[in-house]
Amino acid sequence: MKNIKYSILELAMVNENTSHATVFKNSVEVAQKAEEMGYHRFWLAEHHNMVSIASSATVVLMGYIASQTKKIRVGSGGIMLPNHSPLIVAEQLGTLGNLYPNRIDLGLGRAPGTDQITAQAIRSDRMQSVHQFPNEVREIQGYFENTSPTKQVRATAAEGVDVPIFILGSSTDSAKLAAAQGLPYVFASHFAPAQLHQALSIYHNQFKPSKYLDKPYTIAGVNVIAAENSKEAERRSTSMYRMMLGVLTRELDYMQPPVDMNDGIRELSQHPALQNMLNYTFIGNKEEVKEKTAKFINDTGVDEIITTSYLYHQEDRLESLRIFSEIMEEMEK
Repeated sequence: MKNIKYSILELAMVNENTSHATVFKNSVEVAQKAEEMGYHRFWLAEHHNMVSIASSATVVLMGYIASQTKKIRVGSGGIMLPNHSPLIVAEQLGTLGNLYPNRIDLGLGRAPGTDQITAQAIRSDRMQSVHQFPNEVREIQGYFENTSPTKQVRATAAEGVDVPIFILGSSTDSAKLAAAQGLPYVFASHFAPAQLHQALSIYHNQFKPSKYLDKPYTIAGVNVIAAENSKEAERRSTSMYRMMLGVLTRELDYMQPPVDMNDGIRELSQHPALQNMLNYTFIGNKEEVKEKTAKFINDTGVDEIITTSYLYHQEDRLESLRIFSEIMEEMEK
């Protein structure tokens, strides 16, 4: 099997009765341990108006994580560009790129990362920006290269700074854009897997080499809950299933502690909507997760896996990350 990089998508999950300060300290610990375990990237997602997710100020957290680590790449998974001015994005990421050279990634998406009412509160004209997404990606590239359409406006902190841009998506539209612009492509298969294979096929078939990338590069998301035995992994997964139910019903709540698997949660886990959403969720002991991971890599041909872990206890998450890093190291041999 080819050498597959493995990375982390951090949501900064908020447990009940837990402060944001504690959540952020936990994120730092995860990043530091991940760095020791050989993880390649530590990306932060942008979500708004969700009590269970604290990564809304994505760029601020990127700087915090980068300052507390040494070599792991830190990035946005992603910056939801219609929520932001391209100029400000370039200035902020250029600043981070100067502070932490050759360690900062810029993943760009066009979804709101929230509900429509909140999206309107973030930026009232965001739908215009959604339609301009390809142009705004090029605008950001121009700021980094000092080739912006008008020389009257510059992002001087970004000029000449090496911050790779990735296109994020969960549909074939994003695949076409990434291919046309010759950029690496990241698919959100950890929660929207339906079009994964079709999107990857389009990306590979339509890819045009660019000055940024000479051949296609793909990353796909999976959920991993690994433990020393299957029963314990299943027990820990109950927090995820209850949280996902809140996402589907729009009754969002803090992360709840795990409980023993029962008939109600098992029935919930087998609901078609959750099954579809969590199709690429690998729960089990080391060998079970290894088998599912190897199949995923073989079926998709991705160059990199980025993992999320909806786990309530910090020690459980660190254990899951350790087991998964061991799996990836073993598969390289």
